[in-house]
Amino acid sequence: MVNVEQRTTDLLSPRPARTRRVFLGVDGGGTKTLAVVMDEENGVLGEGAAGPSNPLRVGVASAAAAIREAIDRACAAAHVRRGDIIAGRIGLAGARRAELRTRMVDAIRNLDIGDIEVVGDADIALFGATDGEPGVVLIAGTGSICCGVDERGERACAGGWGPLAGDEGSGAWIARRALRAIAHAADGRGPATSLSLVACTYFHVSSPDDLSTAIYALTMTNERIAGFARPVIDAARAKDRVAREIMAEAGAELALAVEAVVRRLKMERAQFQVAYVGGVFVAGELVLESLRQRLGRVAPRSYLAPPRYTPVVAAARMAREQANHAALAH
Repeated sequence: MVNVEQRTTDLLSPRPARTRRVFLGVDGGGTKTLAVVMDEENGVLGEGAAGPSNPLRVGVASAAAAIREAIDRACAAAHVRRGDIIAGRIGLAGARRAELRTRMVDAIRNLDIGDIEVVGDADIALFGATDGEPGVVLIAGTGSICCGVDERGERACAGGWGPLAGDEGSGAWIARRALRAIAHAADGRGPATSLSLVACTYFHVSSPDDLSTAIYALTMTNERIAGFARPVIDAARAKDRVAREIMAEAGAELALAVEAVVRRLKMERAQFQVAYVGGVFVAGELVLESLRQRLGRVAPRSYLAPPRYTPVVAAARMAREQANHAALAH
């Protein structure tokens, strides 16, 4: 009979690397980091999670620590060592800048993984959306960005400018748009809305007049503001007119980003998928309806659908594909 301590030791003991080739995928964002270890048949062997790893938000050192923690947990679940991993792809929010990607690679170089590369979160989301085929991915979570790839392999992106200069249609944008509507309602400049009471509950204040104290507090973060988008979506589902208009406007704003990518890649007449990823899309048709209407006028053969794979799984598949290409080249 195996005791609990022995069973735990057995589960954590790495298996010999020679029995299989394994690949790593990481999806690092502003709120959490996910890692997955997969085999050659794209089977998931282990998963791990850790805190945020957007280097623009938490810094390079903290991002690297979160990535390491998520990878170690995935490896423990898969019964492998980091050194057993043939290749890995790490998709990070905020890693579009080449200089920042280089700093992140330097920070994780000691992970002892054979071929590891840092890419943007939109890169892994795009691969998950299309599995390498022509198409477009639209990400709308805390922030927003759209990226596409055409049949020639050319890529284009729109958005991703952050909360000050962009992120239209994102959770942060929806929240800010709702707060503006609440301010207008309080002043008599706009219609009354149930969002006023909803915001008081979310930000823990007694009246809309106190909201400015809460939202401009030094401790307030963009992620906390963006979280208010979920109650806005709930209010829209409950038929609040102002909330529904905000969600429709969010869909139209997201459509503008897709349109920009489609035009730059000259895909107006092509048939392709527009995959949507991120928390904003829990709103369903509240945001998809206006998005679909706008897209139908620019790229009538395009269609909206969820991605084929999650970003973290897509990252591991990217690593496997690149490793196979490298092997064939030799």
